[in-house]
Amino acid sequence: MARPVVAIVGRPNVGKSTIFNRLIGDRLAIVEDKPGITRDRIYGVSEWNGKPFSVIDTGGIEIDGDDVILKSIRMQAELAIEEADVIVFMCDAKSGVTQSDEEVAQILFRSGKPIVLAVNKVDNLARHDEIYEFYSLGFGDPIAISGSHGTGIGDLLDAIVDILPELNDDEYDEDVIRVALIGRPNVGKSSLVNAILGEERVIVSDIAGTTRDAIDTPFEKDGQRYVLIDTAGMRKRGKVYETTEKYSVMRAMRAIERADVVLIVINGEEGIIDQDKHIAGYAYEAGKASIFVVNKWDIVDKDDKTMHEFERKIRDHFLFMTYAPIVFLSAKTKSRLHKLLPVVQHAAEQHTLRVQTHLLNDVVSDAVAINPPPTDKGRRLRINYVTQVAVKPPTIVVFVNDPELMHFSYERYLENKIRGAFDFEGTPIRIFTRRKSDES
Repeated sequence: MARPVVAIVGRPNVGKSTIFNRLIGDRLAIVEDKPGITRDRIYGVSEWNGKPFSVIDTGGIEIDGDDVILKSIRMQAELAIEEADVIVFMCDAKSGVTQSDEEVAQILFRSGKPIVLAVNKVDNLARHDEIYEFYSLGFGDPIAISGSHGTGIGDLLDAIVDILPELNDDEYDEDVIRVALIGRPNVGKSSLVNAILGEERVIVSDIAGTTRDAIDTPFEKDGQRYVLIDTAGMRKRGKVYETTEKYSVMRAMRAIERADVVLIVINGEEGIIDQDKHIAGYAYEAGKASIFVVNKWDIVDKDDKTMHEFERKIRDHFLFMTYAPIVFLSAKTKSRLHKLLPVVQHAAEQHTLRVQTHLLNDVVSDAVAINPPPTDKGRRLRINYVTQVAVKPPTIVVFVNDPELMHFSYERYLENKIRGAFDFEGTPIRIFTRRKSDES
């Protein structure tokens, strides 16, 4: 189920990245006192009063700038506005209301989105009176905040969650497999969607153009119901942004959140680039079942070793996703396309697999007997028992004498033993270590 989206928008150098870091409790954004340093939208997750939401940090909107980078920043910010449910309009108390603020305000008025006006750099009480001129922007009561000191952040979060839309109940039955296609531009996502629907479509809308324009496209194959979830590139409106170098990440993230299985589409002709790793990382962090789909395999010059070598490259580049199967195909010629949906169905099944506690404990006990945990300053990790507490993804809690004694390498060893016993192909496994007294 997708979280509501909050975008932080404003002219350059008003402190958006600092506030973004405050909201998500991390330091993902680059903070530097230089306009334009945040060139790409950056994303995080926050929660306040039990309400989770995604946060977008945008570059500053330069209205009249002719610089190519500034135009790209504005395009990214406008896309963030389009995707957002709530917008935080950031201004700077030290500068007062500027012409750029007024022009950004006009863009926000036209968006029709709920706006929270935040005035940053109110670093002391003497500055508080400076916020009143911001009433002239027409967005109601401005909220005084200080990114550097952290004051007013609670008030800002209160204002945000008060107008967040409610999460809707999932609109699909449990037996429907929701599949999202993600990948950088020009890897063939739209062609793959059309190939899947054109060859295997059973249930579709009769309305003209829905294959291209619909957000979700349901279909059925061999008695299994699926829904393809739109990412950037499937909607005509998104084509404008796909001509830029940067991928429309927020649409992909929304699709990932709603998906059971994520298809990470890679251009087989071009090979793997860093952007592919960033995109795949979103699926991993979201805990979704994932499959690497190497498209355009028909135009790759190959011999009997080419596929094996490409698989090795994927494993080397995506060390954090060794569980994800790899499918080579061509959306254009439909070569090997028939192999995709069975892998999707298997990954979805593994994503929801629940293992009985006694079976898990048998496997872990055998693993410990074969390879006992190493000692640390004379102390040894003792595993009391193991239990699975959730699915989507499978989540396992290991109760031990001292969680600090669980080294990541030994946790990885246990995960490998569990995978060897129960498969879990295509899905990440989350393992949490707790002190035995934490059981309650």
